[in-house]
Amino acid sequence: MTIRTLMLATGLTAALSAALPLHAQTIAPAQLEQSVRTLASDLFEGRAPGTIGEDRTIGYLIGRFQALGLEPGGPDGQWVQSVPLLHTKLGQAATLAVAQAGNTTPWTFGKQVYLSTLQPKNNVAIDKAPLVFVGYGVAAPERGWDDFKGADLKGKVAVFLINDPDFEAAQGDDAMGKFGGRTMTYYGRWTYKFEEAARRGAIGALIVHDTPGAGYGWNVVVSPGGENYDLVRALGKLTSLALQGWVEGTAANTLFSNAGLDLATLRKQARSKSFRPVELKGATFSAAFPVTQEVVNSANVLARIPGTKRPDETIMYGAHWDAYGKGAPDAQGRIYRAGANDDALGIAGMLEIARAFKTGPAPDRSVLFAAWTAEERGLLGSEHYALKPVYPLDKTVANLTLDILQTAGKAKDVILVGKGQGTLEDDLAKAASAQGRVVTQESLPERGLFYRADHFSMAKRGVPVLLLMGIAGASDLVDGGRAAGQAWVDAYTGQCYHQACDAWSADWNLDGAAQDIDLMLTIGRDLATSTRWPQWKDGSEFKAIRDKSAAVRK
Repeated sequence: MTIRTLMLATGLTAALSAALPLHAQTIAPAQLEQSVRTLASDLFEGRAPGTIGEDRTIGYLIGRFQALGLEPGGPDGQWVQSVPLLHTKLGQAATLAVAQAGNTTPWTFGKQVYLSTLQPKNNVAIDKAPLVFVGYGVAAPERGWDDFKGADLKGKVAVFLINDPDFEAAQGDDAMGKFGGRTMTYYGRWTYKFEEAARRGAIGALIVHDTPGAGYGWNVVVSPGGENYDLVRALGKLTSLALQGWVEGTAANTLFSNAGLDLATLRKQARSKSFRPVELKGATFSAAFPVTQEVVNSANVLARIPGTKRPDETIMYGAHWDAYGKGAPDAQGRIYRAGANDDALGIAGMLEIARAFKTGPAPDRSVLFAAWTAEERGLLGSEHYALKPVYPLDKTVANLTLDILQTAGKAKDVILVGKGQGTLEDDLAKAASAQGRVVTQESLPERGLFYRADHFSMAKRGVPVLLLMGIAGASDLVDGGRAAGQAWVDAYTGQCYHQACDAWSADWNLDGAAQDIDLMLTIGRDLATSTRWPQWKDGSEFKAIRDKSAAVRK
């Protein structure tokens, strides 16, 4: 963004911020509403990275943080941390086919297969690469599990199953209970599959789609239309995968059958510790695409309240400012997918937490407020920060993330994402009890929501985390109970999630969202005035990472 644009945007927000009085209070729904209505307005054009909508959003956020009395929290005393992004889009396929037993079967992009690339090239191609089925593609020595058995994947296309080895496990299967049962671990995420294929030098990776395992239908898989984003990486750090993506379930069954294999039988075998990769004999995959590529200069916004006693210890609040920008008009003619709930409401909540901190006693520890870019493009803004932290992660006390909050009124409970991971869930239970509420575990842990928001970038580096996400389960609403809570989840995820109808509505009741934001305020305030360090619980895959730096926190 240009300095001039930033100055203009900041001036715009100074005017908008003047209407927001700074005074001590608990989280106020009216303040949340005002922030959401501004951020989700057409002025911000859907807040897509690299657009005028980003320029205006960055300026607005800086203006708001300045008005609240925070100081810049970015590198070298700046408000922003630059985040260069690689943006790619596949063009029309010149070649896209599988060959088996001398017969070539053309595949149609978006029908039998969906692909994208994270290589910064003008053309990408895979020529007659052998296909190797790697089961769930998990290498987890701490769980005694290795699907690869030393198989050489260089120059080959790895074919994976989605989710964990115990997702469909039955009594007697080796995988039973090894990966948390129906609760997805990171090994079950598509991101892990692609990362593992690249670590092993594969030229391509395909995941067999099935709706129960993925948690969403084929329509969601193909919705990006061949686009992808990544952080800009050095040449030596680029992925080996020329193409990565998904193969539709029926097409996968046919592919395996034509190779003399039964995919259903292989699914069962993949639940055994003795499973070994299986080559689809005689089968090769070929694809060639032109690629449009560009570097998009985006930014995280970082604001800070320095601690008075232990300023080198940091409590981090996080929410993402980005949404999906401009798209085709919906039935009401709306062209901006502005993410009023996802995640303008989270940003609004973080601003109100900042207000509450500034109107109360100064914290002993520093408090950082991070508005991330490119969450919707793969948690890239928070990942960039985790790779280049402004404040040491081994002295980051906790990350507290707001990403989608329910807008249907007060609830008798709060939904916990990632049960059993860390002691912050105990803090949540204590804070909820003080509100007269209880904690309810997420209803569909197999969807892996714990691994799908910005807090995860910090968790991977060992920072204890807590996520509040309204779509993780049906809240027990004061008005209508759990049935009404489920109706809200179904309506939002079924109609508005990532769509133009994720817009502010006069029907919103933000009393429940204010309750949840107040919980995060309470937890952060307690940590900011204590010497306590939250911990990962035994069994968490992140505990060993944090334990390595335990000495610096003594």
